[in-house]
Amino acid sequence: MDTMLQLLEHHHVVTFLRAALLFFTGLLAAHLLARVTVRLSKGMTPHHQVLLKRLVYWLVLSLFLASVLKELGFSLGVLLGAAGVLTVAIGFASQTSASNLISGLFLIGEKPFQLGDVIKVGETTGEVLSIDLLSVKLRTFDNLFVRIPNESLIKTQMTNLTRFPIRRFDLQLGVAYKESIKQVRELLIAVADANPLCLDEPSPLFVFNGFGDSSLNIQFSVWTKRENFRDLRNSLQEEVKNAFDAAGIEIPFPHRSLYAGSESAPFPITIVAPKADKAGDDADISP
Repeated sequence: MDTMLQLLEHHHVVTFLRAALLFFTGLLAAHLLARVTVRLSKGMTPHHQVLLKRLVYWLVLSLFLASVLKELGFSLGVLLGAAGVLTVAIGFASQTSASNLISGLFLIGEKPFQLGDVIKVGETTGEVLSIDLLSVKLRTFDNLFVRIPNESLIKTQMTNLTRFPIRRFDLQLGVAYKESIKQVRELLIAVADANPLCLDEPSPLFVFNGFGDSSLNIQFSVWTKRENFRDLRNSLQEEVKNAFDAAGIEIPFPHRSLYAGSESAPFPITIVAPKADKAGDDADISP
């Protein structure tokens, strides 16, 4: 017991205990203040809430860490000078990270997407999980984790698939030359009207794109809510195929005709049945 009291009376032990108490108090205070900040910033976007939470957390923790170092006897002026030199050295050694950091600030200011948005960058499409100062994290539809550096997002074309509340689905199809375009238009409009996922406004759009090699090319565009886009894309194409089959409308495949000249008829094609093997016939009639 006397040994324990002597240890507690020792100056270094007391200093260490004070520093440890300050450190754990700082962790608790940073955590609580970060949670309070999120509750007070309900009017902000989720992305800005996360950034503000992290800023408050690390700012409070940094202040307590500075107090801990001062309690342990370190000179803050010397530490700040050393940190400045170290920062310059790291900046020269990590120019890519600095570029990603600056690009991240541009992304935060521009706000081309938010947490939960679905974006497409190159060949990668996924939901935004986090927007950090160095990179953006995505979760693809096949549940893969993808990290994209901020510099790549600034330099590459990015498409936000969920920025607006509605989306348009463009169905490209072709019908045979013998079909009536008016009948096809009326049938497609009827299919869209019967589909509950298609919006009445904006109304469906029928566009005759021209004469193809083997078909009359048509684009049929309908609008839907962004959360229903995938279901509409699947259901509409199936319903159009069933409606065309029921109405006897042909969806053609490419045809090719061979001509010897501009005024000649196509080359005739004759299907000939395979002949029996002569050697096999001789074998059958041999004694």
